[in-house]
Amino acid sequence: MASQAPSNPLPLLYNDLQPINQQQHGDKKLLQIQSAPHIAQAHAIPVTVDEFALLQRTYPIVFSVGDNSVPLALMGLNEGVNTFLDDKGMLTEPVYLPAYLRRYPFLLAQLNEGSDELSLCVDPTSGVIGDGEGDAIFDGAQPSEKIKGILDFCEQFEAAGQRTAAFMAELEKSGLLMDGEVAIQPENSEQPFVYRGFRMIDEEKLRDMRGDELRKMNQNGMLPLIFAHLFSLAQIRDIFGRQVAQGKGPVPNEQPADAMADA
Repeated sequence: MASQAPSNPLPLLYNDLQPINQQQHGDKKLLQIQSAPHIAQAHAIPVTVDEFALLQRTYPIVFSVGDNSVPLALMGLNEGVNTFLDDKGMLTEPVYLPAYLRRYPFLLAQLNEGSDELSLCVDPTSGVIGDGEGDAIFDGAQPSEKIKGILDFCEQFEAAGQRTAAFMAELEKSGLLMDGEVAIQPENSEQPFVYRGFRMIDEEKLRDMRGDELRKMNQNGMLPLIFAHLFSLAQIRDIFGRQVAQGKGPVPNEQPADAMADA
């Protein structure tokens, strides 16, 4: 597997990365994570195109601003607010959980520059590896079946990530992305609360596209993904309502703010 930690910047949620190897983890067990409060502070989670059909039923799907834009599922509209996870980072109801969260605290990382080989790593601060009751990480000199299953899931996630990157490249080329803005005006509020800091599909440009361009998007699978994104935007008001109901939303009559931060 590997013995050297990657030096790249850490992705969202990960505090550290440690390659899984027999020397360090040969006698360790996989433990149940009891608490991950930092996950409960994440309001925008990276997602893959493979998930759009499931995500759009529950979460708004938007796109991050800046270079290398990625699709995001909004679990809250404000920094530090997640309306689906409790303070320990656990789901409060049976909804689809984005694969990025289900993958944590594992991921595949490139350990050596110039090599395409990816190794299974873990965030050692998560508490998922240790002594005590749990599943073995190694079976003798070989990874256990449990670890093989985790590796397989991470490999599937990486493959979905490549498909997502290809989709985003085509989307950028199409010129359909624009800066997003949503205004929500609750009852008893003098002014709307405005949310910015994300990107979305420009529906007017989509309607004005030539037939051959739309046909190509339909044939390569982009069009269903675009519509899943557009349909999902209706969930923004539901997330706003969840925040208010949970006491995490803006208070009526307060001055509204651009509450959605750049992701």
